[in-house]
Amino acid sequence: MAIIVNLDVMLARRKMSLTELSEKVGITMANLSILKKGKAKAIRFSTLDSICKTLDCQPADILEYKP
Repeated sequence: MAIIVNLDVMLARRKMSLTELSEKVGITMANLSILKKGKAKAIRFSTLDSICKTLDCQPADILEYKP
């Protein structure tokens, strides 16, 4: 897939664990893990919005397109 998910990079920059993000955003660990591994087929804008608010970042900091 040409979309790369850099969630682990942003978590490291913010010194936040996946568990902490899960609790703050209200998304299950399983769903965040699927997203982090790049296995997700889609992401809701509301979910992306919550993640960006929590990590204080832009969507482009998390999602990257590589042809």
